[in-house]
Order: sequence, then structure tokens, then C-alpha cells
Amino acid sequence: TCNDPVKTVGSIGDFSCECANGVKTTGASATCETDECASMPPPCGSGQTCNDPDKASNKLHDFECVCDSDKSVKKIDGPATCDKDECGSNPCGNGQTCNDPAKSVGSIGDFTCECSNGVKATGSAATCETDECASMPPPCGSGQTCNDPDKASNKLHDFECTCDSDMSIKKVDGPATCDKDECS
Repeated sequence: TCNDPVKTVGSIGDFSCECANGVKTTGASATCETDECASMPPPCGSGQTCNDPDKASNKLHDFECVCDSDKSVKKIDGPATCDKDECGSNPCGNGQTCNDPAKSVGSIGDFTCECSNGVKATGSAATCETDECASMPPPCGSGQTCNDPDKASNKLHDFECTCDSDMSIKKVDGPATCDKDECS
């Protein structure tokens, strides 16, 4: 006897099994190919196309996963390792430029984020220094001058407040305590 979905062809003792796709075997059983690409869950990963080149071959595990982003990246009988456009999801954040230089196999996590001042980070958003002295409200008090000495340093909270009445009185990351001449 033949197993489902196989039908028996011929007479007792002299029979073959025939698969629905037309493949015939002699003997008591047949292994019938199914469209492996139509299986659930799909055998290939996201961003990949499944090709089962010879459904009538009666071979299982002969399907091929091809990366949509690079058709030369393939794997037989399983998902291929495809790079994706990592900048497409905007991993860098506002005001940063994302660059994914190597769209090749296994290069996941190689994108760079670059701030307008040139500070870069690989694989994650960069911490961009802004001109903290230009923020509103101003970080220093009245009668004080704000100085952010190294805007490209990628350091936050490194600005300095200096008293206009006495330049030797300074404070980093906040208003300085300036003494006023209360007698004048």
C-alpha cells in the first residue's frame, strides 16, 4: 500500500506509488515533495524569498532562501544571513546622520551615527554635544558669561559660568555665586 497523499497504481504485487506531483516510485512507499516554501511558518527569514527549484524532484530540503537586499546571498534548506538597511529604522535619533557602509553578510551592527559636530558612534546613537550656552533659558545667571570650551568633546555639562564682576569666580555646570557690591 502507498501512504497518503500517494495513490496506488497497478495490480497486487506489481504496483508503484504515485505522488500528487507526478513522481512515481516502485515499492511500498513514496516520499512526496511538498512546496516547502508554502509551509507555515515560512522557512526563510524576513526580507528573504524562498525558491523551491524542483518541486517534482521528490527531494526534501532542497529549497533555497535568497536575500532580497542581495540576490547573491543564498542558503539551501534554511534562512540566509542577510544584512538589512539598519538606518531604515532611524536608530540614531534626531539631528544625527546614519551610515550603513557594508551591506554584506554578517555586518549587522556596523552602522554609524554622526552628529553635526563630527562626533561618531558605531552600532548605537551618538551622544551629541550641543552648545549648552545657547540653550533657553540661559544656564548662567544674570551678570555672568557662559563658556562651553569644547563643543566637539561629546561631553555634556561641561559649560562654565564666569562672573562678569570678577572673572576668577567660576562654576562648571551651573550658575556661579557672584558677589555684588551692595554699597554702590
